[in-house]
Amino acid sequence: MILPTIFFGHGSPMNAIENNYYTKSWEALGRDLGKRLPKPKAILVISAHYETDGTKITSGEQQKTIHDFYGFPQKLFDVKYEPRGSFELAKRVQKLLPEIQLDDSWGIDHGAWSVLLRTHPKADVPTLQLSIDKNKSPREHYELAKKLQILRGEGVLIIGSGNIVHNLRMMNSNIRRVYPWAIQFNDAVTKAIAEDDHEKIIEFKKLAGARESAPTAEHFIPLIYILGLQKKNEAAEIFCEGIEMGSIGMTSVKIS
Repeated sequence: MILPTIFFGHGSPMNAIENNYYTKSWEALGRDLGKRLPKPKAILVISAHYETDGTKITSGEQQKTIHDFYGFPQKLFDVKYEPRGSFELAKRVQKLLPEIQLDDSWGIDHGAWSVLLRTHPKADVPTLQLSIDKNKSPREHYELAKKLQILRGEGVLIIGSGNIVHNLRMMNSNIRRVYPWAIQFNDAVTKAIAEDDHEKIIEFKKLAGARESAPTAEHFIPLIYILGLQKKNEAAEIFCEGIEMGSIGMTSVKIS
C-alpha cells in the first residue's frame, strides 16, 4: 500500500496548544488516516526549520523536542514530543541519497511536532527529519524528492511542514484583513496544485505576489518536496486553507 503524503501549513507554534479550525482539521485528518490505513512504520518530516549546508537526516535512536522559538508562553516550552528515531530508516534514505549526511544532533523541531501532536499524539511512530539544503535550487529539491517516492510504498508517511505564504515582517496579529499579494500568491499556487502544474510551483518566484509572500524560500520548499513525491494519477486535495495575521498562509495539501 502506498501511503499518502501531506503538506501542512503549520503557522504559529501556538497551534500546538490552541484549538482552532486548522488544528481541528489536522486532528480530523489524523483520525481518518488511522481508520483507513495501517499504522506507518515511520514518519519522515521535511520541516522549514531544519535548514542546513548539505542534506542531512536525523539518525538518533531517541528524538528530542526542539523549542526553536522565543517570546511564547511557558506552556509551549513545556510541550514534549519525543518519539523514537530509526537508524535503519536513516540508512535506507542514505542508500537512496548517497550524498546525505547522518545527523544525531538534531531532534524534532516545532515545524514537525506542532503538527504531529495533532495527527499522531501518542508519539508512538518512529520519526525522522530530512533537512532542507539551503544551497539547492527548488528544482534540485524537487528531483531529490522524486528519489524518495519508493518509501511511500514501504510504510513511510512523508510530511512537509512550512507555509505557502510566510512573511514575518508583515505579520500583524491585530489586523483581520489579508494582504492582496498574499491572496494573489496563495491562489496562484493552489491553482497550480489543482492543475498538477508542478513547473509553476518549482518556478514559484515568477508568480505574482511571490516576492512579498515568500521573501525567503525555506517555508515554501517543503511543498515542493510533497509535490515531488506525487505519483501519476494521484489527486492533490487541499483539506484546509486560510491566511492568518495578514501574511501567514495555512493552506494544507494531501496527496493520495
